[in-house]
Amino acid sequence: MNTIYDFKALTSDGKELDFKQFRGKVLLIVNTASKCGFTPQFAGLEELNQKYKDKGLVILGFPCNQFASQDPESDEEIKNFCQINYGVTFQMMKKIDVNGKNASPLYQFLKEKTKNILGEDIKWNFTKFLVSADGKRIKRYAPTVKPARMERDIEEMLMVEAI
Repeated sequence: MNTIYDFKALTSDGKELDFKQFRGKVLLIVNTASKCGFTPQFAGLEELNQKYKDKGLVILGFPCNQFASQDPESDEEIKNFCQINYGVTFQMMKKIDVNGKNASPLYQFLKEKTKNILGEDIKWNFTKFLVSADGKRIKRYAPTVKPARMERDIEEMLMVEAI
């Protein structure tokens, strides 16, 4: 896999989502959990979604149960939790692993493209990846970075791509 557009993933409803459809869009990809101290970030992610979805931002939430078993429910239960408690309307995906031998190929790609001195493994829930509309630039954010703090980077990527 050479670009983000080479990937496919399953939605929480089990439908295949081909990333080719996201060419020209800025992607925000997040590994989520519904029983985590960072779970309230769903509200901030939805705020970004509402503010920028019509300008070219697509948010994809990938539930993951690898960190202290903080997302043990089914995909449907997770999706319902996000909608009921945080008003989430962005696309929730099927639960995946982000680390280890069963890590999603998408996450293997994202980690490889954003290696740093701390290594490449995802350290916790709500690690975020912002992908430019041309798929060439990927920026990684720690779980502690609240969605609102990413707004400037999102706007820059949306503006650069709009020119």
